[in-house]
Amino acid sequence: MAGATRADYGPTREHGAFGGIVSCVEQGSPADRAGISPGQRITHADGMAVRDVLDWRWIADSASVTVRLTTLPGDEHREVVMTRSGAEAWGVEFSDILFDGVRTCANRCTFCFMTQLPSGLRPSLYVRDDDFRLSFLQGNFISLTNLSDADVERVAEQSLSPLYVSLHAVTPEVRSKLVCAASDRALERFDQLVEAGIDLHVQIVLVPGVNDGAELDTTLTWLAEREGVSSVGVVPLGFTRHQSVFTHSYNEPLAAATVIQQVQRWQFAMRERDGVTWVHLADEFYLNAGAPFPSLEWYDDYPQYENGIGVVRSFASEALELRAEIEAAVAGLPADAERVTLVTSVMSATTLAGALDACGAVGRVRLLVVPNRFFGGNVSVTGLLTGEDLIAAISGDVSGLSRPTVYLVPDIVLNADRVTLDDIPAEGLGAHAGADVRVVSSDVRGLLDGLLSVASRPFPETEE
Repeated sequence: MAGATRADYGPTREHGAFGGIVSCVEQGSPADRAGISPGQRITHADGMAVRDVLDWRWIADSASVTVRLTTLPGDEHREVVMTRSGAEAWGVEFSDILFDGVRTCANRCTFCFMTQLPSGLRPSLYVRDDDFRLSFLQGNFISLTNLSDADVERVAEQSLSPLYVSLHAVTPEVRSKLVCAASDRALERFDQLVEAGIDLHVQIVLVPGVNDGAELDTTLTWLAEREGVSSVGVVPLGFTRHQSVFTHSYNEPLAAATVIQQVQRWQFAMRERDGVTWVHLADEFYLNAGAPFPSLEWYDDYPQYENGIGVVRSFASEALELRAEIEAAVAGLPADAERVTLVTSVMSATTLAGALDACGAVGRVRLLVVPNRFFGGNVSVTGLLTGEDLIAAISGDVSGLSRPTVYLVPDIVLNADRVTLDDIPAEGLGAHAGADVRVVSSDVRGLLDGLLSVASRPFPETEE
């Protein structure tokens, strides 16, 4: 629910070989008429190698296209011609968006969260992607240190805009300390992309005593001079107990408030200059400082929502819009006990508690706050809760209750395959915890649907 950041660092499936494997063909489509079928691999289009769905869309943007097919690696290929009329879709889907695998990061960033993961997790969680294609397609942040001249030319030619860039600092000495790149041409690449008309959303991971304070002002000044910078997101250093480099971030109220005050000066200046807030702070800063969140308009339509920026404000605004429906759903719950338990993280607890109080849910809906013992450190967002911690918290809680309750778990703890970070499927949470666990969407609508599901499915002891 509120204040969550999903940890979909990598897919659980392995990547295929060169070319795109066809996963689905629409009946009657141009692909179907050409005899293309699932399981075949499209390696070329109009004589050009197809490396990903971006190449496919770029090359096949015409009324006809000649595709080269193979069934298995090493098989002889054959060519077929697909033709279409007007805006007709080709009718072919691929099993993955990248056909040649994910380009991984070659840097050794001191604060990299991926290097702080414990051993024993599924291999895909250790994939440190630094792929400009995923940046365009999914909003993943890239360092730019691994871009080649050919990559920059391709981004410009195919107009892959916007891209999402982790910059962190612009002073060479500070960048060397933070990014630890073998060859750091990121600032040069940044300017090349801006000059090519590519819009960039920038992320700054703020590390105490390294790139905050005066260095943050230096970085923001450099970025403000470039018209192609659409937004800047400042997020605090996150660290786990599985490392020995960091011991603190901006969890103390004064430290968080100091960053808020510094960035507010930039926000006011940029709104006066350009009419947009431009630079935004992660929700953790406001929660840690106990400071009020900016107004809805201050977030510029949430350009960095997936970066954990504006999630709380969005949740509060949506809760206000659906308040009457939530109150009606709460009224439909049994009044004799707290029959619904919202499972959440330490970071989100205050927001959810306020929403429940505003909707008159106290006494009927309760919170179960789950600390992140798996990762430890200062990790406290909902999206990084593991099945192990969820099951331990729920099973311990249910054992002390005299009346049954339904546990609503936000789906932000699951990846696209509906498994937790430690590979527990959604359906297994309730079975392992010995409780009625229902996974709901992590937004306010999901909360409302969860309340309604409890009201419509009474407990055995309340049935006639």
